[in-house]
Amino acid sequence: MSDEQDTPRDLSFAPIVSSEHLTSPDSWPLSEFEYGMIVAHHGFTRWMVRCMHAAGYPDFSALDVLVLHNVNHRKRQKRLVDICFVLHVEDQHTVNYALKKLVKGGLVAREKRGKEIYYTATQKGQDACGKYREIREKCLTSAYRKLIQEGSEMSHAAALLRLMSGLYDQASRAATSL
Repeated sequence: MSDEQDTPRDLSFAPIVSSEHLTSPDSWPLSEFEYGMIVAHHGFTRWMVRCMHAAGYPDFSALDVLVLHNVNHRKRQKRLVDICFVLHVEDQHTVNYALKKLVKGGLVAREKRGKEIYYTATQKGQDACGKYREIREKCLTSAYRKLIQEGSEMSHAAALLRLMSGLYDQASRAATSL
């Protein structure tokens, strides 16, 4: 296929993609979406790490921050398998390592009951989440409120991301079986 056939015909339309060699004539929107996810993912992970650093905890990765917030969510005890399920993390050892770091840092406590280990946020962990929220309100949420008057656009975007997550999961299962 020539380059002319692979690129969109309307020159006023300039899709922003990271890997044009992966596109076909009808898949430009998917490639644009993927590039948007790449950029958003890296921006979001950078944000989480910097926000946690500003909250006084400079030694945590994005996954550590996600795990802390999940453990603190609804003030309920959580098991490793449940944390992985909710965060959609396949490699449990990465979450287990994050939990060990959070326990060592005094932000999370662990309790063994039978064969299961349950995790809860300590008071220090709850305070860290509270400080994170304050910084989030100051730096992110206030700017977001100025951009969007109504949250329906964000809700639609979130629904689309969940839908696409399922599509990518199915495609990854199919690729694994090849």
